[in-house]
Amino acid sequence: MAQLTVLEPEGMYPDTILEQEILGPAVDVLHGGAPHTESLDMLPDELCARVDGLLIFRHWLRPQHIARFPKLKVVVRMGVGYDRLDRAACAARGITVCNVPDYGTMEVADHAMSLVLSLTRGVILHHDLQRESPPAAWRYVDSPLIKRAQEQRFGIVGLGRIGTAVALRAKAFGFKVRFFDPYLPNGVDRALGIERARTLEELMRGADILSIHVPDTRTTRGMIGAKELAWLPQGAVVVNTARGTSLDINALEAALRSDHVAGAGLDVIPVEPPVDPVPGLLAAYRAKEDWLKGRVVITPHSAFHTPHAWDDIRRKSAETMRDVLVLGLDTNVIRPDQD
Repeated sequence: MAQLTVLEPEGMYPDTILEQEILGPAVDVLHGGAPHTESLDMLPDELCARVDGLLIFRHWLRPQHIARFPKLKVVVRMGVGYDRLDRAACAARGITVCNVPDYGTMEVADHAMSLVLSLTRGVILHHDLQRESPPAAWRYVDSPLIKRAQEQRFGIVGLGRIGTAVALRAKAFGFKVRFFDPYLPNGVDRALGIERARTLEELMRGADILSIHVPDTRTTRGMIGAKELAWLPQGAVVVNTARGTSLDINALEAALRSDHVAGAGLDVIPVEPPVDPVPGLLAAYRAKEDWLKGRVVITPHSAFHTPHAWDDIRRKSAETMRDVLVLGLDTNVIRPDQD
């Protein structure tokens, strides 16, 4: 086999020792040249001409970028979502696209539950009130958000790896767990000891907590808007740690302002990082507007983050590249027609 070259353009890690060990002597591993704050446009032509495999984390891979890599055979998205990659342009060139679906599963599931519990146990509310000047009285505050877990119905949209991990956590806390996922075979509900909803509407009409765990695809973009949020029971909580494109953030703001939705926890928004004008809900949150006190918590797409998750991204990305580029396997391959 001719010598192959794999490029990780961001230089996410201090060296390529681990990647070289995994990919083996038949592969030259290069990193750096295009920090995440820049684009792939800044890579020199002579480097692009060598690349057989490309590891992508934060960069966007658009048709004009793909055209710069004449030898490119495999692209591995160093994460779960692959919306940053133009899969149609890759398919037209016969380039195989892969992702890394099994990193950060525990972290995101833990984060989703943390958002739920910080809202429904009044942690955010009392935190905000005790930091006022002057601080609120030293006593609990009644709120529609604060309810016993065992009395609440926990609805999950998308029961993939992370959704399943959330279901097990929510079940352990005593929530009544139900999910909607039309792509799963019969019997998953029985295996996990949870309930299945036949439609999104059925799920949402019976969800005091709604936790979203779907990828960014043609079918999930905008799947939860004003109509769908109106299906939720009065006083529901909405949590999204998946992709911001699945939830209409303006409709969520309206549902919060009308008090139909009692609280929300977001780790993702439609455009990241946010650009001006930022969504109204984010602007109100940053301005610490009184109507949001204790009702909303927003984190900056950080649910996946631990040192252990970064280690997993590195190792699993290199293993996927090895399997597909060097060994010819189908590990984590995303088909061109896959939603």
